[in-house]
Amino acid sequence: MMPRNATIERQTAETRIHLALSLDGTGRGDIASGVAFIDHMLVLFARHGFFDLMVRAEGDVQVDAHHTVEDLGICLGEAVKQALGDKQGVRRYGRCTMPMHEALATVDLDLSGRPHLVYGLDLPKAKVGDFDVELMEEFFVAFCNHAGANLHINLAYGSNLHHIIEAVFKAFGRALDEAAGRDERVVGVMSSKGKLE
Repeated sequence: MMPRNATIERQTAETRIHLALSLDGTGRGDIASGVAFIDHMLVLFARHGFFDLMVRAEGDVQVDAHHTVEDLGICLGEAVKQALGDKQGVRRYGRCTMPMHEALATVDLDLSGRPHLVYGLDLPKAKVGDFDVELMEEFFVAFCNHAGANLHINLAYGSNLHHIIEAVFKAFGRALDEAAGRDERVVGVMSSKGKLE
């Protein structure tokens, strides 16, 4: 089978990003974005989704991490879309409920080609280390818009913000691995319309 890889380059006045993704990897994450917390989360995403993901990013983090985190979501979404190609033979749907200590998060994903995010996390405007928790939503909005994914993220319960966010990113990796996985029973694409867009 053809390898499902993508390389994305993005350069703006605010960020410069090089991202390489293999959907059929072994879980290697090599991330350096200048935003330590999102680096940690993307390593977990790669590990638990069995993706190989390499990121090199520079951004205007002296202002804040907003532009870098949002553009990482854009680049990851574009990479997933590119690597999936015409989506022939992929399952399309994925779901994972992930425990992390006291937190329990669920991610449901549809690689429909139509972007939509349901963000069921009512988190405070707070920081984990230097990371603004509200940037999580910006990352996932950008991912959905550029991957063409329908993504539902819900939190059953949890109190520690680090644990909650970690549960989400691990579940995101597992759900995407399932949705992007090949299934020999799928002839063409998993849609009665004959296309996913």
